[in-house]
Amino acid sequence: MIHSSPPLPAPRPAPRPNDSSGAAVHPATPAPPLPRPNAVPFARGLAAYGDRVALVTPQGQLSYRELADRVTDTAERLGPVRRLVLLAGANRADALVTHLAALSAGHPVLLVPGDSESTIRSLTEAYAPDVVARPHADGTWTLDERHPTSAHTLHPDLALLLSTSGSTGSPKLVRLSHDNLQANAESIATYLGIDDTDRAATTLPMHYCYGLSVIHSHLLRGAGLILTEQSVSEAAFWKEFRAARGTSLAGVPYTFDLLDRVGFARMDLPHLRRVTQAGGRLAPERVARYAEFGRRSGWELYVMYGQTEATARMAYLPPHRAAEHPEAIGVAIPGGSFRLQPVDGHGPDVGELVYSGRNVMLGYADSPADLAVGRTMEELHTGDLARRTPDGLYQIVGRRSRFVKILGLRIDPQRIETLLEEHGVAAYCAGDGETLAVTTLGEASGEAGTRRLIARECGLPAHTLRVRAVAELPRLASGKPDYEAVRRLTRPAEETASGPVEDLVRLYAEILDRADVTEDSSFVSLGGDSLSYVEMSLRLEEALGHLPADWHTRTIRELRILAAPGAQRPDERVRSVPRRGPGIRRALRTWASPHSWRTRRTLETGVVLRAVGILFIVGSHIRIFDIKGFAHILLGVAGYNLARFLLTDTTRHERVRRLWRSIARIALPSMAWITGAVLLTDFYDPANALLLNTLLDQGNDRFDWAYWFVEALVYFLIALALLTAVPLLDRLERRYTFGVPLALMTVGLVGRYDLLDLASARPQLSPSVVFWLFAWGWAAARADTVRQRAILTAVLLLTVPGLFQDQLLRTTIVIAGLTLLIWVPTLPSLGPLSALTGVLASSSLYIYLTHYQVYPYLQEDFPLTALFVSLVVGIGYATVVTRVARTVRWL
Repeated sequence: MIHSSPPLPAPRPAPRPNDSSGAAVHPATPAPPLPRPNAVPFARGLAAYGDRVALVTPQGQLSYRELADRVTDTAERLGPVRRLVLLAGANRADALVTHLAALSAGHPVLLVPGDSESTIRSLTEAYAPDVVARPHADGTWTLDERHPTSAHTLHPDLALLLSTSGSTGSPKLVRLSHDNLQANAESIATYLGIDDTDRAATTLPMHYCYGLSVIHSHLLRGAGLILTEQSVSEAAFWKEFRAARGTSLAGVPYTFDLLDRVGFARMDLPHLRRVTQAGGRLAPERVARYAEFGRRSGWELYVMYGQTEATARMAYLPPHRAAEHPEAIGVAIPGGSFRLQPVDGHGPDVGELVYSGRNVMLGYADSPADLAVGRTMEELHTGDLARRTPDGLYQIVGRRSRFVKILGLRIDPQRIETLLEEHGVAAYCAGDGETLAVTTLGEASGEAGTRRLIARECGLPAHTLRVRAVAELPRLASGKPDYEAVRRLTRPAEETASGPVEDLVRLYAEILDRADVTEDSSFVSLGGDSLSYVEMSLRLEEALGHLPADWHTRTIRELRILAAPGAQRPDERVRSVPRRGPGIRRALRTWASPHSWRTRRTLETGVVLRAVGILFIVGSHIRIFDIKGFAHILLGVAGYNLARFLLTDTTRHERVRRLWRSIARIALPSMAWITGAVLLTDFYDPANALLLNTLLDQGNDRFDWAYWFVEALVYFLIALALLTAVPLLDRLERRYTFGVPLALMTVGLVGRYDLLDLASARPQLSPSVVFWLFAWGWAAARADTVRQRAILTAVLLLTVPGLFQDQLLRTTIVIAGLTLLIWVPTLPSLGPLSALTGVLASSSLYIYLTHYQVYPYLQEDFPLTALFVSLVVGIGYATVVTRVARTVRWL
């Protein structure tokens, strides 16, 4: 039975207009009421559920009555005249309220990914929305009213516009009606048995039709939503889910990969009732396994099938049949039906799956003119090939549109994916002209075997197969396979449309160990930090010939445009991105290259300071020379990099996540190495291994204080992560980007002069004394005027003297190094020097960690050898840490 929506609340009385004196105006003839536009019933009926919890957010709970009030207020802001509202979707209350307000008042919504500036920009240009709703840089929500009335003719049935799968940013959109949304929500709520005691977590993005359907179907029944932007791979998500007594989880196949990694089968989730899966095929053995997990734990698994063109879902597999028919998509949802249309070349039991139901879209939109068009289709040709089993279940057997012809042979990429899966190989396959592109999950050593297997089973010559092993299969933001990325990743550089520069996506994926890199990604948006920044900048400059100062915030697409012929310097040419081994081998190979000596290069000053600094730190400890001060310079550089890579324009939750990730990348390798030193030598105490020596003040021995720099840096980052987690403080930093670090630096000067008597036995190494240098670096990264840089320079000249008592050279070095950082962004270099500098800079933390256990055994007789071996061991440890982190994915 299809459940109807709850009764609509009584309309609020309209306010009476006043004249200038404040008295009520009584018009002689009342104005006729405006015709009520079409709307989505469940969006108008929220108040009927009263005080039941509607939303559980990190900021608190919101009842249905409170939600309805906010929706009504926002609808009034949107006005009575229908307008096209572009909404930057996000799993947050502001976005959801705006979405519901538009649906309840009849304004069509163009829902786009909130984290993709390029998509927002391209669809704004293509469709000229009347209102743009999105978060401001400081986190506040804004409604940018671009047109007082609509610039478009809007069909009365039009409610929602969504990108089709894989076409985010494309002008081609799916047009959905008010009835589409209501009908699909009712069908889903019916077959899942959702009631007002349910609470579902928003594990999928709101702009994705599957994620949106979870929201709609639960709001329809007065159920609660756990509104979160956390990933299921994070402990914070499960803490929120348990605290909110979550009953429902939704996931695409990639979500289940993450669930496997975090040990979902062993979790204690007493309130969980159902787990739903859609968004792509889940391997039958995994369906059976999760169905068994659910049976043992008391929850049900619903495998589902859908497309954006059908609003969200068209079929579901009843849970009790998942174990015996894990390969099936099941039966049509309530109110829908399937038929099989014969396809040439296939037997009578296989045909294209065609769906009919109230949730079938109105049609596609390719331009604003299509917004005036009504229904153009009555049934949906899915493009999937299917068969109907004797017991009435449907099973997908292939994809009609994915078939490719190679040397006259008709090849089904999905069949090859299934074939490889049967042999234990996870893969995505896509046709690319007269070749088949295949990415597999695993090591490069398995590529040849995969190629032979496909050739043998499909009768294809090996030269028509492009196979590449990757650390993670490429997926879209929705978690679905990214087949365009499959084609791109497997193409040789010389075959790309833009020449070797096309390999930039692969370069970002390789260095940052990300599988979700697209042309609209930037170093910052992908979570790049100071530990990966050096290698990234050097490899990019080698590929492009020249990098702009703000390259880390530019998208790959923008960098490609800058590197295009005519956009580059006359004496530079675009070079292919090299695929090379670990840092030291790469540096030596570059050093030996004759071309590298003729290439004029530049290096960022921060990178040079890190490389030169670690050389002088280690050399001074060995006593080859006595040039000190660089550790304090590197504290300033650390603050500088913090502002550039961690305090970006992303969400507060993402900022905090990246800060904790950086803390882990520093603290865990440090604690692991120092623990070994504690166990194998007599120079350190357990407090050193726990990075607590400064707090516990173990003594004044030289080696007790060896790791003061690491301790100070970790303390500063932890404090900043805790402060950033406070919404008010996060908003203040976004609004006063230079003022906040300047204020923190001023507070830090209290510690610099130890006015509160907090300094330890070695004052210049105490975190309370040196914090102002870290805050100074943060402010330096935000200083974008001559006046601001002059203020910071004056601070150095006034406050560094006296920090090191009568050590004039050390004082001068600190002032000179930090002044260079703020006034001279880049320094000239040669190719070989750039490579070696990059290796030293990117490994500087690990060289600092390890050299204390190396040089004491060589410094008396072989000081230069001690320096060289210290550097090599540190670089080696950096390589080990990087590989371990990528293997276990804890960083």
